[in-house]
Amino acid sequence: MSIKPLIKYLPDFLDYCEIEKGLSVKTQENYGRFLNKFFFWLESEGLASLPPEKLNNKHIWNYKVFLSRHIDKIKKRPLKKTTQNYYLIALRSLLEFFVEKEITSLPPSKVKLAKDKADKEVKFLKLEQLSRLLNAPNTSTIIGLRDKALLETLFSTGLRVAELAALNRDQVKIRPDTEYLEIAIIGKGEKIRTVYFSQRAIIAIDTYLNKRQDLDEALFINYKRGAEKSDKSRRLTIKSIEDIVKKYVIIAGLPVMATPHTLRHSFATDLLNSGVDLRTVQEFLGHSNIATTQIYTHVTNKQLRDIHRRVHDKKRF
Repeated sequence: MSIKPLIKYLPDFLDYCEIEKGLSVKTQENYGRFLNKFFFWLESEGLASLPPEKLNNKHIWNYKVFLSRHIDKIKKRPLKKTTQNYYLIALRSLLEFFVEKEITSLPPSKVKLAKDKADKEVKFLKLEQLSRLLNAPNTSTIIGLRDKALLETLFSTGLRVAELAALNRDQVKIRPDTEYLEIAIIGKGEKIRTVYFSQRAIIAIDTYLNKRQDLDEALFINYKRGAEKSDKSRRLTIKSIEDIVKKYVIIAGLPVMATPHTLRHSFATDLLNSGVDLRTVQEFLGHSNIATTQIYTHVTNKQLRDIHRRVHDKKRF
């Protein structure tokens, strides 16, 4: 059991982010800034010497209350729920570091994100936000190439995160002349459907696979230390994919707490904005019921409303 104060682990955590997680300098700076807010709170509560193993649920709750009531000095207003969640995600990452290093502390799952009424709405990214997210990975590393391919695939195909995790390399056969790719998958409810890969996704996947030197059948694998020596599959889990997306949301500085499902929403709304009918979008998404797909009509409804106002608000007679 360590008696080292929790706040003294920041340098070790940032080294871990750089060396083992391969995060960019900018991302490390963001994590450091977000965690310093937590350390400031600990010090203000007389908890500067609190070791990791003494951190408990009450501390987390009180910190969340502090974030909820904190007034932004520049904007003179409380922190948005999304901003509060950035701080909580950073804290959760620190707890994940403790797990990796076998340092006793509170489980990362105990840090629940702040709920927002807007969470009930369908969230999607605008094209400019998508561009920032898709271009966020550092493609000079194998992890960055994997993450670039993963993000491009999510947006190109509209796959559910579980469907993405289940993809195998032999399903994605890319030849030198491949410009467009379609494959059959078994989706939710054992329903077979076809998904389509854009040229951007194909290029990203091909570049990633050409750098792979392993024999794992999974399309997307983890690169944790020692994983290559294990006989077990290195296939990314659903949680790992969710964490990857969240990481690049922070790197890209997006104002929304995007998830893999946000990219699925973005895929659907992009199709609707391009004039694709709802029934076709239903097929792309693999929805059994058209009513499920109708949640995306909020996008076209606003466009229809604007057209109606533009035409019928005119004094023509």
